[in-house]
Amino acid sequence: MKVRQFWLLLQGLLLGCVGSTAVAQHREGDRPNIIFIMSDDHAFQAISAYGGGLNQTPNIDRLAKEGAIFTRGFVTNSICAPSRAVMLTGKHSFVNGKVDNRMRFDWNQDNFPKQLQRNGYQTAMIGKIHLDGLPQGFDYSMVLPGQGFYYNPDFLINGERKRIEGYCTEIITDAALDWLQDQRDPTKPFCLFYHQKAPHRNWQPAPRYLTLYDDTTFAPPATYFDDYAGRGTAAKEQEMEVAGHARWGHDFKLLVDPDGKPTGFDKQLARMTEEQRKQWMNAYEPKNQAFLKAKLTGKDLAEWKYNRYIKDYLRTVRSVDDGVGELLDYLDKTGLSENTIVIYTSDQGFYLGEHGWFDKRFMYEESFRTPLLMRYPNEIKPGTRIDELVQNLDFAPTLLDYAGVRIPGDMQGESFRDLASGRSHRWRDAIYYTYYEYPAEHAVKRHYGIRTERYKLIHFYYDIDEWELYDLMKDPQEMHNVYNDPAYQSVKKKMHRKLTRIRKKYGDSDENDQRFLHAYLNQ
Repeated sequence: MKVRQFWLLLQGLLLGCVGSTAVAQHREGDRPNIIFIMSDDHAFQAISAYGGGLNQTPNIDRLAKEGAIFTRGFVTNSICAPSRAVMLTGKHSFVNGKVDNRMRFDWNQDNFPKQLQRNGYQTAMIGKIHLDGLPQGFDYSMVLPGQGFYYNPDFLINGERKRIEGYCTEIITDAALDWLQDQRDPTKPFCLFYHQKAPHRNWQPAPRYLTLYDDTTFAPPATYFDDYAGRGTAAKEQEMEVAGHARWGHDFKLLVDPDGKPTGFDKQLARMTEEQRKQWMNAYEPKNQAFLKAKLTGKDLAEWKYNRYIKDYLRTVRSVDDGVGELLDYLDKTGLSENTIVIYTSDQGFYLGEHGWFDKRFMYEESFRTPLLMRYPNEIKPGTRIDELVQNLDFAPTLLDYAGVRIPGDMQGESFRDLASGRSHRWRDAIYYTYYEYPAEHAVKRHYGIRTERYKLIHFYYDIDEWELYDLMKDPQEMHNVYNDPAYQSVKKKMHRKLTRIRKKYGDSDENDQRFLHAYLNQ
């Protein structure tokens, strides 16, 4: 870390005195560099630029201050691997074939990094992609196999497996900066995928943040003790409640549960070095012993579980924000900032105790909505706010648009370049969502739906056949299904018509649902 800081300082001094090759090579009118930052399960509520008040993310917030914040960014399928497949291809899950985490992704199909490669860009993927097989479209790849580990993770470096000692978030940041500094060709525009594992479950913080928030007690969200009375079967039968479904060891980091039984978390600690394990035990065991001694029950126990969860989650976010700061500082000090697009997003939203939940999957807002912040000084004015309905479906065409590459006709997303620059506010009035992974972990039922600026219509199917309609202006927390409310019958009819049209537009159908269900159940 100290070596890199010295190098950055030296380059900054050289820039001030004699100029820089990097600056000379990125004159006005040149194709922009692209840095696409994606974290895993980073809820917009845990980014201070969105005003949630949970934590502070000053480095991620810089992208909003110096560029644009999107207030209505969404995904098409709120689960990790399918979301990433949509991002790469610009096509819905039922078109690119990756509808759930179990089915394989076909890397042989076209994607936007391949398009950039063919048009002179140098490309790199560093971090988490969670798609089986060697990534295609990248001149260099250093990816976590599967979910990866927080401590001393393995990486596939251009396909070759190697274990690296350290904390995953910091390793990925160091590798991204090393590629920018030492491995890329400075004569070519570049596209770097800088993708973090954090803050994915099971939220293991870096050594330096193991005790962060120990002196803070977080109040649960207003809906934490939701009884689901205003919703249908799907909300009632899920299995992702912080107080009821999270695990003593894996999630709450206890070595023994309140009954004195081993939780198996010692197996995760075994991956750590002796020094890492010592730091962990010194930080967690006093807290764990105090909890076990207290013998909490009922509401007190539920609130303790929430606090253990949210503190660990926010601790992992802190390291992600640190990494974004290091990268932005590098761009500033090397003169690359002006001609580099930087996007920060997540593969989906996440529940931070809302409705009592962790995880994602549902089309309800906290899961469906994702953070999206973007800086590009050449076109985007500082402090820009964008309220239109954009989706991860739009990343591929947008970045090809910026790069001056023709957008393939079979991409289903749209470029939001003109929205970001303020040149136009013409945009879609509705977005489409699908979710397929059931029966499976967390028991979130299969569903699809449509969202407009004000309303949301959802159809849950397979083992049930239920519809839900929400008025997001009057009921932003989605507590009351008004599908059968007489006052909303005209809205319901209008939303059904819109749903029919949008399914036809994207090429989805009940036959698709049955085809993927059959494939899923026969794996």
